[in-house]
Amino acid sequence: MCTAATYKSKDFYFGRTLDYEFSYGDEVVVIPRNYQFDFLEMGEMNNHYAIIGMACVMENTPLFYDAVNEKGLGMAGLNFVGNACYFPHKEGKENIAQYELITWILSQCENVEQAKKLISRMNILDTPFREGLPVAKLHWIIADKDSCITVESMADGLKVYDNPVGVLTNNPPFPMQMQNLANYRHLTPNPVESTFAEGLDLPQYSRGMGAIGLPGDLSSASRFVRVAFVKMNSFSAESESESVSQFFHILNSVDQQRGCCHLGEGKYEITIYTSCCNAGKGIYYYTTYDNHQICAVDMHRENLDGTDFVRYPIIKEENIRMIN
Repeated sequence: MCTAATYKSKDFYFGRTLDYEFSYGDEVVVIPRNYQFDFLEMGEMNNHYAIIGMACVMENTPLFYDAVNEKGLGMAGLNFVGNACYFPHKEGKENIAQYELITWILSQCENVEQAKKLISRMNILDTPFREGLPVAKLHWIIADKDSCITVESMADGLKVYDNPVGVLTNNPPFPMQMQNLANYRHLTPNPVESTFAEGLDLPQYSRGMGAIGLPGDLSSASRFVRVAFVKMNSFSAESESESVSQFFHILNSVDQQRGCCHLGEGKYEITIYTSCCNAGKGIYYYTTYDNHQICAVDMHRENLDGTDFVRYPIIKEENIRMIN
């Protein structure tokens, strides 16, 4: 289970939580412009936009969970088990393996509109990265500073939805998530008047009563509502540090703590990492479950005209600042 969100102050920010019971070995990876991509059916690509994001590196291949490119376009894949469906090769389509989708789009699209055009020609293949490794069942959020879409490949085809809230979690499909959001249209960050019954003056005994009914459980439908409310009512000053701090507060509203989601056999779903990327500046920030200090990698401090990708294993240990 995961949650992704966008945020805009002076700059545009894109990030997500990755919630799971174990890590595959996550690393921040920078792909330079001249790294050679070898796509399963679409051949080689030797020149493209630079990319930074969180990935699992297998067989010297970065498999991205989320990333942004140097043009400010961001993309993340989130679990969509039970609804995601991929297909065999289709003639007349650009056939892209599921694990290649983020790099295929971010390598050549500057914005959401270009991504939409690319997706319209695409067929997502059901081919695994390697034998014995199941194909991850995902859907995707793609966003730039001006717009956001959700992409879902289901049994009845590949669908692209405008995403006006800039949020994505897991099941159910995106149209149902938006329909469910209407059940909470009465929520407000403002003080509320008593409307229970005419002539009955009920006191407002606490601040924040306009958000009574906001879900607090860990289900994907509830997380969608909660992070949408928090994100769309968020405010911060426009400095980098204040904006990044606010973004982490937005996603921390759906943080998963060890022990609250038991999967059996002593396994618990936790928020393995939380990311926030300044998409325009190419700075990738993250925290991990046991490291709340914000760490950062700046793609522009690397040689973006190189041919080899750069990898930074994530820092998992807490760094406590003693002040006495």
